[in-house]
Amino acid sequence: MGFCINCGQQHPDGTRFCRFCGNQQPGEPLLQRLRIEAQQIHSMRLQMQQQPPGNPYQQQRW
Repeated sequence: MGFCINCGQQHPDGTRFCRFCGNQQPGEPLLQRLRIEAQQIHSMRLQMQQQPPGNPYQQQRW
């Protein structure tokens, strides 16, 4: 089950238009790409949490 990106109402997966507000929903390719991106961000966050803290007085250079 998914949720409308406009009104938040729940709808079955694969729904193209929300039956409540009529807003077009994203297609499966976009949803898959967003899922992969979210997994990558989650992995990066876990890696950052596992690193020992640095010197708080040391200036970071980007």
